[in-house]
Amino acid sequence: MIALPKTAMVLAAGLGTRLKPITDTLPKPLIPVAGRSLLDRCLDRLVEVGVERAVVNIHWLGEQIRNHLQSRTDIEILISDESDALLETGGGLVRALPLLGEAPFFSVNADLIWRDARGNSLKRLAQRFDPAAMDALLLLQPTIAATGYDGQGDFTMDQLGQLKRRDIRDVAPFVYTGVQIVAPALLRDAPAGAFSLNLLYNRAIAAGRLYGMRHEGDWMDVGTHAGLAEAEARLAERISHGRRA
Repeated sequence: MIALPKTAMVLAAGLGTRLKPITDTLPKPLIPVAGRSLLDRCLDRLVEVGVERAVVNIHWLGEQIRNHLQSRTDIEILISDESDALLETGGGLVRALPLLGEAPFFSVNADLIWRDARGNSLKRLAQRFDPAAMDALLLLQPTIAATGYDGQGDFTMDQLGQLKRRDIRDVAPFVYTGVQIVAPALLRDAPAGAFSLNLLYNRAIAAGRLYGMRHEGDWMDVGTHAGLAEAEARLAERISHGRRA
C-alpha cells in the first residue's frame, strides 16, 4: 500500500484515426459524451481522489487541448508537448517523467469512461499497490463485460494478481482498461523515441513485477464510432434513472 498519488499522467496525444471524420477537426480527448468531454471526465475522476497535478501529453490538434485545459482551475495542469513527434504510450511516459516526479503515479488514457460499483477504483489501486513487488498495477475489466470492446482480451491473472499475456490463440479473461499506477522503476533503461508501453509490460512480466486488479463496475471503450454511440446510450440511461453520468 502507498499513499494516494497526488500526480497523474493523462495520455491524450493519440491521433484518434478510428473516429474520423470527427477527429479531423477535434482531438479525441475533447469529444463530448453526454455533454462532457472525455478529457474532463478523466480529470474529474482524478480530482475526486485528491490528485493535485496532471501531466497531459499532446500531439494531434494539441493547441485545442492546451487551450481547453486553461479553464481547469481545480487541478494543476502541466503539458508534455509531443508536437515534434508522436511518442506512443511508452515514449510519452518517458518524456513526461521529469514532470511526474520520483513517486508512483496514476496513468490514465483519455479515451475511456469508467464507473465504479464497489469502492473508488483509484483508491483501491493505491491500497493494493506494493512498489517493493510491482512496477505497475493495472486496472482490468472482465473481457465479457467491456462495453464497446470487441477484442480478445489482454491478460490472464493468477490469484495473487500477477499478469501474463494471453496465448495468441485464446481469448483472455481480462482487458486492460487504460487506468494504472506506475512506479518510475518501470521506465528504467527505457528505449529512446517512440515505443509502446507493452514493451515495458513484457519486461515486467518476465521479472514477475506486472500485476493487475479487477475493476468492479462499468468500463467503456470509446475509441470507435460504435463504442462512442454505446457509451452515449449507457450514460443517457443513467441520466434518465437520476444517476450521475
